[in-house]
Amino acid sequence: MPPPDASTDAGTEPAAAGADCADTLDLRLPDELVALLAEGDRRAAAVEDDLLDGVGGWGPATTAAGVFHLVPVRLERDLPLISRWMNDPAVAAFWELAGPEDVTAAHLRRQLDGDGRSVPCLGVLEGTPMSYWEIYRADLDPLARHYPSRPHDTGIHLLIGSVANRGRGLGTSLLRTVADLVLDHRPSCARVVAEPDLRNTPSVSAFLSAGFRYFAEVDLPDKRAALVVRDRALRNVLRPDHSQ
Repeated sequence: MPPPDASTDAGTEPAAAGADCADTLDLRLPDELVALLAEGDRRAAAVEDDLLDGVGGWGPATTAAGVFHLVPVRLERDLPLISRWMNDPAVAAFWELAGPEDVTAAHLRRQLDGDGRSVPCLGVLEGTPMSYWEIYRADLDPLARHYPSRPHDTGIHLLIGSVANRGRGLGTSLLRTVADLVLDHRPSCARVVAEPDLRNTPSVSAFLSAGFRYFAEVDLPDKRAALVVRDRALRNVLRPDHSQ
């Protein structure tokens, strides 16, 4: 089952300058390393026929905030950072993965050791890891039991790691960007879906502002969710203003 929430801007009070510098100052990846990682993942994607059309090979996307990459998670490299994010109370309230690193590691291993229907990724913006994503096959997920799914429906989960990046529209911009990446690189996918917790109003709002439409309320085992959908057929009709 997907994690408790596709949290984006939970805890939306903007932080004062430097309030969360630990997530940004000591974790910047050199541009050369980002390029190397992307190239390695691209080569792997080219030889591996996976269920999500090679997420690691989708390449960079230009956003208003800078160049953005989805970089598939490597447990030995990324676990400390992701676990730290999961222990942020605003994140833990919806993802329920607070605790020692083993808790987050178990969640990641279920995806990394699975059949490829869910790919955990770091969102790297201008060389800095700043968000965690799960790109998953919604039609192959237990979620499909709760709505009229279609073949190749692709789901998104997101959390913004740094408090300084929340509450200023960045989640909306990145959701729009990643939904576009899915539609650009998965030609069989007609819809991108998400199921944020109804209690997480900032998350629901971010999806709607990113061009998703409200579809239904669904009762999942661990939450009541707002099912939202981004349709390929309505991609341009529902495209919002790109201003922040």
